[in-house]
Amino acid sequence: MKPDYGGIDFGTSNSTAAVFGQGGPRLVALEDEHIAMPSAVFFNFEDDRTYFGRQAIEEYTSNTEGRLLRALKSILGTSLIREKTRLKGHSIAFSDIVGGFIAYLKERIEADLDAGLDKLVLGRPVRFVDDDDEADARAQAELEKAAQSRGCRHVEFQFEPIAAALDYEQRVEREELAFIVDIGGGTSDFSIVRVSPEGRVASDRKNDILANAGVHIGGTDFDRLLSIATVMPEFGLSTPTKDAKRNLPVAYFYDLATWQRIHFLYTSKAMSDLRQIRYEAARPELVERMIEVIAHRQGHALAAKVEQAKIALTDRAETDIILDMLDDRLMLSISAADLSRAITNSVQRIADTALKTLRDAEVTAERINTVFLTGGSTAVPQVRSGILGLFPHAEVIEGDMFGSVGLGLAIDAHRKFA
Repeated sequence: MKPDYGGIDFGTSNSTAAVFGQGGPRLVALEDEHIAMPSAVFFNFEDDRTYFGRQAIEEYTSNTEGRLLRALKSILGTSLIREKTRLKGHSIAFSDIVGGFIAYLKERIEADLDAGLDKLVLGRPVRFVDDDDEADARAQAELEKAAQSRGCRHVEFQFEPIAAALDYEQRVEREELAFIVDIGGGTSDFSIVRVSPEGRVASDRKNDILANAGVHIGGTDFDRLLSIATVMPEFGLSTPTKDAKRNLPVAYFYDLATWQRIHFLYTSKAMSDLRQIRYEAARPELVERMIEVIAHRQGHALAAKVEQAKIALTDRAETDIILDMLDDRLMLSISAADLSRAITNSVQRIADTALKTLRDAEVTAERINTVFLTGGSTAVPQVRSGILGLFPHAEVIEGDMFGSVGLGLAIDAHRKFA
C-alpha cells in the first residue's frame, strides 16, 4: 500500500511539506523544483484565480489588480481569524484563506505520493500566543480544523523544535544532549532533547524530551521593528501636528510596518483618516508618501523591501532601501547598527526564553553537547550571537534552514501512522 501520510510545516514566512519513503524522509517540491515556498496568497481580481507562494508574489509585483496576504500563521489564536476580508465582490474569512493554503500544500503531497493524504502531522510552535493558554489552544484547534476541512481525517501535531530534533537525530553517532533552536518568521522555539542512534528507532521518547519553550518573536517582528525605526519616520511617524501639541497618531504607521495588518489599510476609512492626519501634520509631505503607497496598494512591496534589507544586513554593514514606488523616489541607507538597535529588546527576550528552557530542563549550559540551528532568522547576526553566546563550549550544527522541521514532521508521521 502507498503511504497516505505526511508532514506540513506551515510557517509564517515560508512553508515546506515532506513524506517518508523507502530512503527515509524527503521534502516535496512545492513550486517547480523549489522545496520551500513563501507563505503567500494572492487573489487575482483580473482572472479571478488564487495564486500561492512565489507565483502569488510575482502576480502582486507585476501590478496585477488583486489582494496579497502574507504571515497568515500570525493570525491563528487572535480575533482576526474570525474576521473577513473583502475580495472584489465578496468577502472571505481568514480561516478559509488559511485552509486554502493548507489545501495547496496537501495537493502537492498527494501529487508526490500519487495517493490521497488522509493522515497528517502539522508542525506548531511551542507558543502560538504568549501567556494565554486558551488562545494558544484555540490556535491549534483552528489549524486542525483547516486541515480536516480539506480532507485530512487524522491530524496530529508536533512541536517544531522537536521535529527539528528528529531530523538531526538521523545523523548522530553517539548520545548527545542537544539544544534545538528554531527561529522562523513568527516564533522562536527551543527544545532540549537527548538524541542517539538508539533513539532513532525508539517509539516512546517522552523521557528524552527534557524541556520546550518558545516566544512569539521572529523574522516578521524584526521587519516591523526595522521599518518603524528607519522607514516610518520618513512617512511621518513621530512627527508633530502643526499646532505642536502632540505627535501624529501611530496606529496606521504600525499597520503599514506589520505584514499581517497591511491589507487593513486598503479601505476607504483608512484613506479618509490618513487624509485627516495629513491635514493636521506639521510635515504633510511625509504623510503624503504614506497615502501614495496605500493608494497604489504597495504596502506589501514596501514591507518586502524592508525584509530584503534585513536579509542583506546578515552579512554586510550597510545596505539601501530604495522606495521607487514613490513619485519622489526615496533612498534610505540602513546599517547593521540600525538593525541591532531596532531589535535589541526582542533579541533579549529570545535569549531569556533560551535560558528558561535550560531552567525548565534543570540542566546547565555546560551540559549541552550540541546546538542545532534551523529557521531563517537564525541567520540574523544579533540573534545568532545572542543564542550561541550562551553555549561557548557546545558544537554548533547548521540544520537545513527551511527544511529541517518539515523532514522531522515526516519522520513523526511515519512513527505515528505507518
